[in-house]
Amino acid sequence: MTEIDYISIASLNQYNYCPHRCWRMFCAGEFVDNQYTIEGTSLHDRVHTLGDSHREETWQVRAIWLKSDRYGLIGKADLIEEQDGRIYPVEYKRSAKGDFANDELQVCAQALCLEEMTGQIIDRGYVYYCQSHQRQLVELTPELRNLTMGSIASVRKLLGTGKMPKPIYTSRCQGCSLQSQCLPKAASKVTKYRED
Repeated sequence: MTEIDYISIASLNQYNYCPHRCWRMFCAGEFVDNQYTIEGTSLHDRVHTLGDSHREETWQVRAIWLKSDRYGLIGKADLIEEQDGRIYPVEYKRSAKGDFANDELQVCAQALCLEEMTGQIIDRGYVYYCQSHQRQLVELTPELRNLTMGSIASVRKLLGTGKMPKPIYTSRCQGCSLQSQCLPKAASKVTKYRED
């Protein structure tokens, strides 16, 4: 594989949240900051301080690049922990837990890379939600692994074709920094106008 063939682990999260947002970010190269993205960037700047440490019986390594030739993935892990000889990824998010699977999918993709890099089978990971100061267990079930594989294929197709998915308005749009670019409500109004 060439470097072009690798897709960003973060793009899987964005695609699962909104395919149109993923297209804007990873195909069109568009990105606009808002309060939420600035808070997230600030959090990751702190989290991505390269280093390792021990916390009681847990060894922690921050800001490690992950790569999988098998799945064509590349990305940076916020935190990798090792306890009792078992490793697992921990992804940091600024918000509270949402109703969507995009964060769990990102953790699963990190685990797929770690499995290939270490030869270990990884059965869990975590998402740390800063708003609630809680870790959410992510069990790497066959269903989550299949969802991740499907997302990898979808993102690879999106990047390969460059075809823009239609913007669809949902509750997720309310906090999206790219809402003013895609105008999801306007797209549906234009369609209705043409039909009338």
